[in-house]
Amino acid sequence: MGTDQTGRNSTIPDRSSREWCHEALTRLNAGRPESALDAARHAADLDPASEWAYRLISLAHERLGRDADALPAAEHAVDLSRGSWPGRVRLAAALRRIPGRWHEAAGHAALAARFAPERPDPEILVGDLALLRGDHADAEHAYRAALAEDPGHPQARVNLGLALLRWDRPRPHHDPAWPVDPRETGRVRRVLEIWTRQSRLLLALATVAVAACALLLDWGTRAQAGGFAAFVLVVALTVRQARRVGLWRYVPAMLRRDPWLGASVASAALSVAAYAAWLLLGLAPGTPPLLDPVWAGLAGIVVLGWPALAGVRAVAESWRGRPLLALAETARVQAAERTARRNTGVLLWIVLGRTWSVLVPLVGGALAVEPRAAVAAVAVPYPMVRGYLRARHRDDPWLPVAIGLVVLSAAACAAGGLLGAAWAWRIALGALGAAMAVFAARAARAWWRGGPGPWRASLIMCDLPMGADPSVALDTEVRQTFSYARSVVLACGDPLGPRVVGAVATVTSAGELRVIAETEAWEAIEADPRVAVFAADPLQRRSWVEVRGVALADSGVLRVTPKHVLIGEFPGRHQRR
Repeated sequence: MGTDQTGRNSTIPDRSSREWCHEALTRLNAGRPESALDAARHAADLDPASEWAYRLISLAHERLGRDADALPAAEHAVDLSRGSWPGRVRLAAALRRIPGRWHEAAGHAALAARFAPERPDPEILVGDLALLRGDHADAEHAYRAALAEDPGHPQARVNLGLALLRWDRPRPHHDPAWPVDPRETGRVRRVLEIWTRQSRLLLALATVAVAACALLLDWGTRAQAGGFAAFVLVVALTVRQARRVGLWRYVPAMLRRDPWLGASVASAALSVAAYAAWLLLGLAPGTPPLLDPVWAGLAGIVVLGWPALAGVRAVAESWRGRPLLALAETARVQAAERTARRNTGVLLWIVLGRTWSVLVPLVGGALAVEPRAAVAAVAVPYPMVRGYLRARHRDDPWLPVAIGLVVLSAAACAAGGLLGAAWAWRIALGALGAAMAVFAARAARAWWRGGPGPWRASLIMCDLPMGADPSVALDTEVRQTFSYARSVVLACGDPLGPRVVGAVATVTSAGELRVIAETEAWEAIEADPRVAVFAADPLQRRSWVEVRGVALADSGVLRVTPKHVLIGEFPGRHQRR
């Protein structure tokens, strides 16, 4: 088989199964998953025992968005070669997209890390699974372990930055381990958000309208009647939305996992209670003047609770995690990874927001208490400027403008503190306001175009395809050696040191070794499945073969999946001395 101009398969009968696998991998890397799926299927048809072909079929389905179709092929690949670490990685990557299968995915990823501790991919997948559940400490540990093996791996760098930033996954309310479709919990989340938004907005408008009618137009009775009508409308709205929730048993856990969703729901409930108390307090005859501040405070809770929560969230999000360390990680690989470039720009905006939030109270405190304290403002933008220069990010023209305004504000603030000049203070305050205007314009532009904005929600994980590594093939010479060898040696690890035992080995059609070994080696293999099987060529008595791989027990024999194959020759007579 081959390909025509459309990428479809054409007949070229002399290709082997492994050649088709290489062709499928090439097409996947070229962004042609449909054509890669055809090539991988031809490889599986030519060699039904090729676990590599089934891994590529699974990966092609995943790239096409067919998560349900990707799982059976990945499971079949593991059945064909249980000790294959790429097979376990592929199966874990497929399982993590299936609701309720997160624990199975974590188990297979842990096995892959055990089978191949020298490879970064298993540890990266362990970190991704932890990051998706919000376990930032475990994710950071796994990514650093992967970077110890491959310091330049882009996925480990980008996702380590997210772990350092304590990034919230796209569905922070949903636990991947729950046996429920995330779309269902997402529907519940939307219902809760709609209820909080509608109830708070309706009560805020009703409060302003009732207060205006009662105080300005002297419509006390009619205003109170309208206020109670709004309250009844909110109750009806609450009952209607409550019927749409359905998954009530997951709601408490959703609110715990997503603190801002919980805060929003609690704020809406508080607004309803404050509005009811506000109406009842207004109805009470002969209310003493001492309760006027309480009446005004209840109205303030209803009207200003939502904007206040939004402001608190904006400040809290900018101060969550360690964005400078995260920026240092993503900036190292942004030249090679588009996700890294995107996240680098967002991280710079987060650092800018943190710097701005420091300058505002500093300027206000200096003006109110001690102007000379404003000299400290000159050092505030240093981390931001240093991070921007190190990142060398040039994709966002709005960013240097906002950074320049913040730096100008800090310098003018310091000058105002030293010189006591009013013009310097005006420049400082104006530059701070202009920086906020630039941020607002950049955010509005991103919202209008549907692109990534200057906020944490625009951060995304790096998700490169996993489990496509070629399997290790045993050629004719290796198969012949094991088929005719009179003595085979199995070497494995042991708590007391390396252990070597005699064995008998055969090679299956799938390229695995079936080894019968002494029972004393089985316990050691359960603790550490990495083994080496050695055999000498009995025909010429000069060559030897060593297969290093992963051994797993199966029906009284050890199935050894090769990871490395070494072939050498014994010394000749002239070398014996």
